Amino acid sequence: MKNMKYHFITRSAIIALPLQDCSIKDYMSSTYQKNVLFDCILLPKYSGLLIHYLFLILMTIVSFLSIHNTVAQPLSITLAAEDSWPPFADEFGRGISHNIIRHAFEQVDVNISTIVVPYARGLIMTERGSVDGVFNVTREQSTIDRFVFGNEPLFTITASFFFAKDYPTVAKNKWQLPTESTIGIINGYEYGDEFTTLVEKRKLQVITVDSQRQLTNLLLVGRIDSAIMYDLVADVYIKRMGVNNDIQAKFNNHTSKIFVAFSKLNPQSKHLSELLDKGLIALKKQGKYQQLLLPLND
Repeated sequence: MKNMKYHFITRSAIIALPLQDCSIKDYMSSTYQKNVLFDCILLPKYSGLLIHYLFLILMTIVSFLSIHNTVAQPLSITLAAEDSWPPFADEFGRGISHNIIRHAFEQVDVNISTIVVPYARGLIMTERGSVDGVFNVTREQSTIDRFVFGNEPLFTITASFFFAKDYPTVAKNKWQLPTESTIGIINGYEYGDEFTTLVEKRKLQVITVDSQRQLTNLLLVGRIDSAIMYDLVADVYIKRMGVNNDIQAKFNNHTSKIFVAFSKLNPQSKHLSELLDKGLIALKKQGKYQQLLLPLND
């Protein structure tokens, strides 16, 4: 049997060439390049066994390095965060939602970056796969059809019908709203699975705007009869605008469980939702979750 030179390359063929000398050269660099060159004189009696052992050693090294690289590189994702929903998310990328999500993903070694955009745009970006997910989304039938959700909500929040204090109304709940009332809502927001039925039954006229401030102003000038706003968010804007004595909530519209919605175009979305669930559960067990619900907690 001739002396042969065997060139081993990861994910490639084994090429045999004539060989005159005997040496083993390892060209694997500190950056873990995967090509290793073996030069040796193979004794006819043991050549097959030697090739087998060298091949096993090479595969062991490559497998170890692959595992090492996987462990050393934590998962990184990008989420869209809405820009006008304080105290949960504001235009500066701050708020309760940011705190909870960041700390929950830290529990499971996931790095996140956020892009602050209007809520409706965040939904579209997630649907198109431009980002991995978006918050703060109500899990209802309309959103379940569009996104992937976990089981653990970030928090639960209520939304109410707000009226100008001098507006005459005898309704005690949303089903008693005068027919053809004009109701203001925010573009892209979810208002519960009953909202469409309510609009149809009470023949409501719905006006859509882009911000809580616009809704508040429309109430103040009488352009709409009522506005549906999330209670804690409305409190922030009413206080900022100094109209505490002019606007009030009269009855509930719905209670929402708020989630991160992940893109259906991302094959990792189910896994990401499960990791977030795991992180949220860990925060609750550690007693940190309630602290993160405080608006000024960082």
